[in-house]
Amino acid sequence: MPTTSSRSQELIELEEKWGAPNYHPLEVVVERAEGAWLYDVEGNRYLDCLSAYSAVNQGHAHPRILQTMVEQAHRVTLTSRAFRNDQLPLFCMELATACGMEMVLPMNTGAEAVETSIKAARKYGYEVKGIGADKAEIIVCRDNFHGRTTTIVGFSSEAGYRKGFGPFTPGFVTVPFGDIEALKKAITPNTCGFLFEPIQCEAGINIPPAGYIREALELCGREDIISIADEIQTGLGRTGKMFACDHEGVKPDLYVLGKALSGGFYPVSAVVGPKRVLELFRPGSHGSTYGGNPLGCAVARTALAILDDEQLVERSAEMGEWLLRTMRQELESPHIREIRGRGMLVGIELDIPARRFCEALQHRGVLCKETHDFVIRFAPPLVVEQEDLEFAIAQMREVFAAG
Repeated sequence: MPTTSSRSQELIELEEKWGAPNYHPLEVVVERAEGAWLYDVEGNRYLDCLSAYSAVNQGHAHPRILQTMVEQAHRVTLTSRAFRNDQLPLFCMELATACGMEMVLPMNTGAEAVETSIKAARKYGYEVKGIGADKAEIIVCRDNFHGRTTTIVGFSSEAGYRKGFGPFTPGFVTVPFGDIEALKKAITPNTCGFLFEPIQCEAGINIPPAGYIREALELCGREDIISIADEIQTGLGRTGKMFACDHEGVKPDLYVLGKALSGGFYPVSAVVGPKRVLELFRPGSHGSTYGGNPLGCAVARTALAILDDEQLVERSAEMGEWLLRTMRQELESPHIREIRGRGMLVGIELDIPARRFCEALQHRGVLCKETHDFVIRFAPPLVVEQEDLEFAIAQMREVFAAG
């Protein structure tokens, strides 16, 4: 059982003194990581069942990505977009090909990419669809999570994300997630985009009804609305498909990607889509000093290649099926309301707050995190071994048995 020391406590106290208190982490101080395992400053080992919110699908400290990062850092790390670099065109080509798309607009963080997709949809609405100036509307889903910028929290339905940060950007209409009739009713001549998560991760691993995404994308196509799939957390193999939209055999107009795009080594994000949308951006209309930098592009190219070379998408599907089935069979508690998931993305919904269960699991060498208060989010790196998952389930069984 992991033990703590004065060193951990000292670091926790330093962070609380000097760092803004905008997070509520578990009280573990990670010093290093490898594969699916984390190690704290005392040397205790923990199975990572969060994957930095799906940013390390390829596993921590993957040696190929590390090698790429070091080699590229010795050559050139940043040119800005004032000059071209040799990694950006290859990154754009390889990512667009992986997505079955035509064009890439690179950014850094997921929230930046979401903001970029909003601008792209509005640009299309004004310049192609002919919406009147400043009248464009984008439909979003209740219980969404797309980031923390002022614009994005402005269309969140979570009061805690909004309180104290207004006034907010207008032009967003909210509908219930998974309700196709509500989506139809929300469409007006001014609707230019529909922004959605194929699975709502922060809301508690909420999976929409079968057929919803297909119907929504078909509706967007008929109404000339840009469909935007935020696959920052669900994409790149997490759900057992390359993209969560693939479960319904459909493709949005725009993918928003990040997190695992760099395998956890560097902030890399992108909007990927057709030329008819992304070519509307002209020089000076959008940009980022770091977006498309050679270090990030090189890292992302290797991270993408690993998904294919190590068959991590297929592995996620196979291991995820076993994981969900085994959890449903072996985890028993009067507090468990539902265990749901796709691939290596699982939510265990409880009828009481989940935090204490996560804290108890920490003391047993398993790190996962509560989301939306009542759901335990379970999402290990895609390189995790079955015996490691068996260990985690055994610890969860004990924790639930203890009440």
